[in-house]
Amino acid sequence: MSYFDAASAAPLHPMARQALLASLDEGWADPARLYREGRRARMLLDASREAAAEAVGCRPDELVFTPSGTRAVHSGVAGALAGRRRAGRHLIVSAVEHSSVLHSAGVFEAEGGTVTQVPVLRSGAVTVESYAGALRPDTALACLQSANHEVGTEQPVAEVAEACREAGVPLFVDAAQSLGWGPVEGNWSLLAASAHKWGGPSGVGLLVVRKGVRFAPRGPSDERESGRAAGFENIPAIVAAVASLRAVRAEAAAEAERLRELTGRIRAGVARSVPDVEVVGDAERRLPGIVTFSCLYVDGETLLHELDREGFSVSSGSSCTSSTLTPSHVLRAMGVLSEGNVRVSLPPGTAAENVERFLTVLPGAVAGVREKLGAPTPTVVTGADELVVDSLGKLCPIPVIELAKVIGQVPVGGTVRVLSDDEAARLDIPAWCQMRGQEYVGEEPADRGSAHLVRRLL
Repeated sequence: MSYFDAASAAPLHPMARQALLASLDEGWADPARLYREGRRARMLLDASREAAAEAVGCRPDELVFTPSGTRAVHSGVAGALAGRRRAGRHLIVSAVEHSSVLHSAGVFEAEGGTVTQVPVLRSGAVTVESYAGALRPDTALACLQSANHEVGTEQPVAEVAEACREAGVPLFVDAAQSLGWGPVEGNWSLLAASAHKWGGPSGVGLLVVRKGVRFAPRGPSDERESGRAAGFENIPAIVAAVASLRAVRAEAAAEAERLRELTGRIRAGVARSVPDVEVVGDAERRLPGIVTFSCLYVDGETLLHELDREGFSVSSGSSCTSSTLTPSHVLRAMGVLSEGNVRVSLPPGTAAENVERFLTVLPGAVAGVREKLGAPTPTVVTGADELVVDSLGKLCPIPVIELAKVIGQVPVGGTVRVLSDDEAARLDIPAWCQMRGQEYVGEEPADRGSAHLVRRLL
């Protein structure tokens, strides 16, 4: 099996396993106690905090350990907003933030705050100008991920942090995907990360609050972790998390260069060998191990199962793999194709031969799924000036497949009206038009669902 989903959870690093086993015998006691066992546990906790702070680039007393990266995000966003309540009740987030940040924003909005979502370019990156333009006198906090978890695009954190600093607004950075590769540059104010993203054990997060940032912890607290993460510290897991962070950092430069070469092979190989595919995300400013692409006329869930049978574990942002049947908010914000979406995220140590085998297997897997779904073949038949395609009750990628089958039946300048009640059609039909050189005229209300109007240009 080839595990290609490190962006979800990286395999446990050997140093993490070794440190975890060693600290089970030393770090089980209460670090708040003054007897020998407690002092021993406290020494492990303090040493881990100092090492983690060095890796992040902050002071040890600015960093606390939390029960997860998600908890770090929730606590960090809520605490910063509460601490700056007098400054205002306005929060800024990017449209492609991790769901933990967006969920925090949703809670804040439900409690009476206002939230601005900054749009992104088709590459998945924000512009500094758009973030600066969203800042207001009542802005309490701005949030920006260091790199995107679905497409790997890196964000201009340092530049946005400078714009926020000039406005007197703290910037919260979700560094979960990038911290294993290096510290986050720039004058940011708060930061969160999660150990299982860099090969540490699950259940350990980091929250950093810079000195001088107004912060008011929300909910019940105790004397542990500066009152910002209540409950007994899992010291063996913390020791293992920090040991793995130091280990991956020591290997980061060489491994990043190697993985960039491998993901470059995938980007080029997919575009060359799979017809009707869109490789998404910034081609240059990106994390080393992530490459994401979407295939027309493909059911994402079926494609993932086909690849799993061939021995490849990958993930997807396609609505076809989600229980909610709604497209990934990241792909939606980027305006790219969501159907048949595949995210390949290579863990450190991935062998080049496994990547080559993936590129050998993928074209056949895509072709097999398309054949099962009855994907279209090119046609030059012309007919009425407008055709109506009734795709009501049909889920992606069927509406796009049916559109592609009939577009050649109208003359150049003619239109096809696609009736669909699938949420993914709002993203996939315009994306198909852009890929195939047709014009997406727009969406109109229909008796059920919506009518998507497409004009034939070619």
